Amino acid sequence: MTAISTPFGFSSTAAEVAAGIDLTGRRAVVTGASSGIGAETARALASTGAEVTLAVRDPAAGERVAKDIGETTGNQRVRVAQLELTDPASVAAFATGWQGPLHILVNNAGVMACPEQYTEQGREWQFATNHLGHFALATGLHDALAADGAARIVVVSSTGHQQSPVVWDDIDFVFRPYDPWLAYGQSKTANVLFAVEATRRWAADGITANALMPGAIYTNLQRHTGGRGSGRVPAELIKTTEQGAATSVLLATSPLLEGVGGRYFDDCNESEVVDRRTGRLHGVARYAVDPDNGRRLWDLSEELLAG
Repeated sequence: MTAISTPFGFSSTAAEVAAGIDLTGRRAVVTGASSGIGAETARALASTGAEVTLAVRDPAAGERVAKDIGETTGNQRVRVAQLELTDPASVAAFATGWQGPLHILVNNAGVMACPEQYTEQGREWQFATNHLGHFALATGLHDALAADGAARIVVVSSTGHQQSPVVWDDIDFVFRPYDPWLAYGQSKTANVLFAVEATRRWAADGITANALMPGAIYTNLQRHTGGRGSGRVPAELIKTTEQGAATSVLLATSPLLEGVGGRYFDDCNESEVVDRRTGRLHGVARYAVDPDNGRRLWDLSEELLAG
């Protein structure tokens, strides 16, 4: 399987990646699009002529971003819808309320290294937000995605997935002491595994899914870590939000990704598979692209949502 290589890289911006792409008549959903790279991803998609829905927890914040995107791109087909990923009822309402086909789903929203917290269903907060909520959203929107015949799901993961595989016997830290970074790593591994298994299950419907590392960007994602993430990333490796959104936009729009799924990208190119932590912002752990792990996670996710 040949790795996907593109003309873009670390410094590329979302606008540069989207330049020349025409998505007129296409419809996209971007979760967590009221700030950070989600907002810039939505802006770049709107610049291509797509109809873009900002799926956000705070509709008022979403409306401000939608207005700004409309003004800067000239595309007034930017909508806002409420979505709380930790609330199954909210996710279900969004999915059942969607009408017509959906061409692009960007699972962008997330939390990082937050204090120990659980949903009403007893799920650990980071796993619930970063993976389970998006899993429920994508499966709920399956028919809308299948209606297109060539839909794409973009899953924002992180090199942080190298901090932990999915710990099958203790997803919710019932037996082990809670560690915010291990919980984050587990949820980000789940993001990659979702892309692997969704592609396997849904390829016959024309749906492909790919995961990505956006890079190190200072956004609201770092609100639980003093605004500077892990604090271990050199200044020269910090991206702007426009650069951080580039890989998401590439996976959503590039002709090079037609029919391609189940892969992991960083800096706008497919990443290498690694067997140990690299200490760098590159590489996807082998356990995160293991098809057997993908199947197991899918079955477990369905079980957790049903329970």
